[in-house]
Amino acid sequence: MWCGTWAGIVCIFSHANEPPLLPMPHPTTALRARSHVCFDTQNAAVPARIIKVKPGMPISAIAMRSSARTSLLTIKGLGKFTHGRYHIPTMSSSPKPVTENSARDWMLLAQDIKAWGRALGLQQVGITDTELGEHETHLHNWLAAGYHGTMTYMERHGVKRSHPDELVPNTLRIISVRMNYLPMDGASAESVLQQAETAYVSRYALGRDYHKVMRQRLRQLASRIEHVTGPFGYRVFVDSAPVLEKALAERAGLGWIGKHTNLLHREAGSWFFLGEIYTDLPLPVDAPVKNHCGDCRACIDVCPTQAIVAPYQLDARRCISYLTIELRGSIPVELRPLIGNRIYGCDDCQLVCPWNRFARLSAEPDFLPRHGLDGPLLVEVFAWSEQEFLARTEGSAIRRIGYECWLRNIGVALGNAPSDAAVINALNARRDHPSALVREHVAWALGRHTQ
Repeated sequence: MWCGTWAGIVCIFSHANEPPLLPMPHPTTALRARSHVCFDTQNAAVPARIIKVKPGMPISAIAMRSSARTSLLTIKGLGKFTHGRYHIPTMSSSPKPVTENSARDWMLLAQDIKAWGRALGLQQVGITDTELGEHETHLHNWLAAGYHGTMTYMERHGVKRSHPDELVPNTLRIISVRMNYLPMDGASAESVLQQAETAYVSRYALGRDYHKVMRQRLRQLASRIEHVTGPFGYRVFVDSAPVLEKALAERAGLGWIGKHTNLLHREAGSWFFLGEIYTDLPLPVDAPVKNHCGDCRACIDVCPTQAIVAPYQLDARRCISYLTIELRGSIPVELRPLIGNRIYGCDDCQLVCPWNRFARLSAEPDFLPRHGLDGPLLVEVFAWSEQEFLARTEGSAIRRIGYECWLRNIGVALGNAPSDAAVINALNARRDHPSALVREHVAWALGRHTQ
């Protein structure tokens, strides 16, 4: 299949043995204006090749510029863009209303966006509008209760978090995606938690920083869309701005928010990341799915610190993920014994969830465990120098907590570990650490072993 521009409109044709998709002008017909041709391999992982076309260049000459592997061409010219099945008006800085004539074209584009997302390694793509009224009320109540602890950034930005069109002007739709992260290789989470002398790291943080991986995929998806629509308004987010990502994903049909406040999918559980593209494209929206938690309260009962204070209500101040990642100060003494050997995050509510029996493992190499962090000995990671910490967490989400909190967390875990010479020697080696925060938690841990 190949295409050419005729009278300012893109025309797409088939190969010689295929019927034409659109009326074919004569091969000697020349372009009337300068434009660009995108030779698209239809492989989302392979960048498209773009060439400039000068006025007067015949369409037959353009077709000859394609390579043997080219399966589709898209020419960006003036006026409209035509891409196979649909005709989409050029996007401008102002969003365009959907007309009756264009509704089918937007529907077809939405279908293609989902297919392109899957080709990029995203397990699901959904689309929603900007209405988050019910979730906005939930957020306000959660903040009013003080459940966010020291995460004061949750209070900032006014209503931008629950009003996407105020965060990114002209936003009409949010393309929400999910990507599995549970690695295929490495020690099982359950086995590490049962060995008190080992360090447990939340499974999402074992490999490369998910922010980088997903942001790259979302940008590739946006570029893919732009090849069809021309320039359009969009912005990519991966847990990096005031965005209610779980609420948006729920409205986009990617799952439902469970009692543990994580997003759940009947066929994929909850071991996945979320990301978004805010856009001014008036795409058709997907329908939310039903909540399937029923009477189950497994996540509520298993939480080591009882942080799930009620169904769908999480007190972050008690959550181990908050205590070991978000909190920068001293971990409350009464919660330290409950942390066990969890030094970065906690997965207990996911591990016990019945829906995670259907979770899919990730084939992404970027999410495979690095530096043996799927089950290292506590005394070994506690002995890391700051230089070793920075080197072994390079490109990892773990680095964001910093070396001081890394030692604080492991100090608590060593206080909960079985008493032996190796543990006590490791703690004694840090008892005079320059950081008062580290010294405090080491002293607590040593006290546990001398009781």
